Amino acid sequence: MDSRFYPGVEADPTKLMSELRQIFSEDYQVQTMQVSSTSVLQARKSSTLREITGLSSALTIKVTPETGGTRVEIGMQKWFDKAAVAAVAMVVFAPLLALAAYGAYGQYKITEQAWDVIEDHITRKAGGYVPPLPGRCGTCGAASSAGSTFCSTCGANFRTGLTCGECGATQKDSSARFCSKCGKPLASA
Repeated sequence: MDSRFYPGVEADPTKLMSELRQIFSEDYQVQTMQVSSTSVLQARKSSTLREITGLSSALTIKVTPETGGTRVEIGMQKWFDKAAVAAVAMVVFAPLLALAAYGAYGQYKITEQAWDVIEDHITRKAGGYVPPLPGRCGTCGAASSAGSTFCSTCGANFRTGLTCGECGATQKDSSARFCSKCGKPLASA
């Protein structure tokens, strides 16, 4: 499971689960539940043909409030059945290889859409961009250098928290080019 911790952000699990439900089409079976303090969403896209060809996809998303922040975990299920179908396909039936690749790609895309919804929710709750861990990019997870304005791997904007050189106000908007207090241009450190 891919896990990210967002320090200092108290997500609204009920609202976040509602937002996450929107990315799944009517082709998915979606259920949400509460397990202790963890909110869980499970989404499954399955049919007999999908089961036979290895295209069934399932995703579990867990949102857990923790001391000092929020932890979000996403796990793709049935990833290995795609690899098994691909291995058999190479030996037995070449078209299955394309079907397994298509299924794996579909799981990757839905997971990326889920992280986008989660990152947007966290950003709104925090009043600006919050990397999931200090020293890590919240978009791609790559290590970031202290004082970086943008991620060197994916280009994500780290401007939140910049201090205005004129009045000393700390900026909350990651896309700010001008100070929200005095209006002076922000230095692009």
